[in-house]
Amino acid sequence: MSSSTPTAPNRRGLLFAVLAVVLVIVAGGFWFAHASISAKPAEGHTANDGSEVGVMMDLADKAYQEKRLVAPVGSNVYEFYFSVLQLDPNNAVAQQRLRDAFKPACDVVESTINGGDLDEAQRELSLMRQYDAHNYKLALLGSVLDAQRVIERRKHEAEAARIQAQQGNQ
Repeated sequence: MSSSTPTAPNRRGLLFAVLAVVLVIVAGGFWFAHASISAKPAEGHTANDGSEVGVMMDLADKAYQEKRLVAPVGSNVYEFYFSVLQLDPNNAVAQQRLRDAFKPACDVVESTINGGDLDEAQRELSLMRQYDAHNYKLALLGSVLDAQRVIERRKHEAEAARIQAQQGNQ
């Protein structure tokens, strides 16, 4: 008996599985390309058109120009565009601008963490998680924030122990 006989069906099965996965990926790519090409631009509101959505778009655009991506509370890009999407869930402009602001907003959250304002960083991170709760960058920022909280707690504990030791020596 040849030892290659049992592996031939295994190789054939593996080849068919890989081929099936490749076909699914290619078909998905064609579907996505077709959907992107055939999608009609949404008849949406624009900034300054007088509608609620237009007003929110205008506020969001000004916040973006002024680099108010996730702060201050109630007057930032993410909150304004979220408001737009509540009024017009299919607003492509708001969706695209949220995507465009994502990386710079992550940088702002990271800077806030590094600056030691951990409560504000938590608020900003929570706001961004409303946009994409499962993003790896936000998960990393959450881990960094948690680590900073541990470091801060340990500093406080060390300071409390030092104060207790001083009071015990008196």
